[in-house]
Amino acid sequence: MNKFDLLFSGFETLPVVVVGDIMLDTYQWGNVERISPEAPVPILSHTHTEYRIGGAGNVALNTVALGASTTLFSVIGKDATGDMLLKILEKENIQTQHIIRSSGRPTTNKIRIMSRNQQMMRIDEEIKDDIDADLENEFIENFKSFITSNNIAVVIFEDYNKGVLTKNCIGEMLTFCNEKKILTAVDPKHKNFFEYKHTGIFKPNLKEVKEALHILEEKMDIHSFQKVHDQLQKIISNKISLITLSEKGIFAQSDQGSEIIPSYNRDIADVSGAGDTVIAVASLVYAVSGDMMLAAKIANIAGGLVCEEAGTVAISKKRLQEECLRLL
Repeated sequence: MNKFDLLFSGFETLPVVVVGDIMLDTYQWGNVERISPEAPVPILSHTHTEYRIGGAGNVALNTVALGASTTLFSVIGKDATGDMLLKILEKENIQTQHIIRSSGRPTTNKIRIMSRNQQMMRIDEEIKDDIDADLENEFIENFKSFITSNNIAVVIFEDYNKGVLTKNCIGEMLTFCNEKKILTAVDPKHKNFFEYKHTGIFKPNLKEVKEALHILEEKMDIHSFQKVHDQLQKIISNKISLITLSEKGIFAQSDQGSEIIPSYNRDIADVSGAGDTVIAVASLVYAVSGDMMLAAKIANIAGGLVCEEAGTVAISKKRLQEECLRLL
């Protein structure tokens, strides 16, 4: 057994909770061979439809794919889209009993029109308003009750600004996790960017962190990113900064040091869901090993691998192990 076999086997003993906005990713596939006579737009001859898990659900899909028992906390609608989403989640062995269904808001559905592995258009069905106070209280109490009754290793917050993770939810849940000494990891978006105080792993992408900190610098080096980490720590007191840099790789900084980890050459088909994979892999590797630089390197490989596939897909545990052996 090599070191990666031993590391990856440790995922199977990790009970994981994922909290945040979940959505259905619908892919309408077809062929484009002519332009419409009615308007200068392509005509898609539809061949088939695919339904996949998006948002926080895709994070859960990745943690389950790596072997970790995963429970999902979210709010969705009482609608056909929600029925479809729950069906797929349960088929993938993701625990869904703590997903609240509300008649007051639709389940988010991102409909992508696809031809030759290229996205031609996206249609979003959603409401972005915060969940109401009653739903918020039920959501928080369900979360606290579950955490109290179970020995959870990692809680991952996946925020897509769709209204599930309100400021109150974030504050109450993070405080509770810290009191229980549970590792937390956050993938933030702009609306609540600075609400995630005292988190373990804070994982924005480069665009998000530049916008949040009003950084105008174009070319950033290791010293620039170290300053970013210092700024984030002053505001949110995070333990670790993990910043995805798109095709340039990942920056990681913790008390173990800092490093820019370059990406590997890949045949990129679609970047959808790569951030979900990165936070899922980084969280699990760090929880097992306690080595953030190793976690960042493996997450960097995983993010590149899923970009070779069209649409949101979970990481292949076997493929990731093989790539770790080859590249690390």
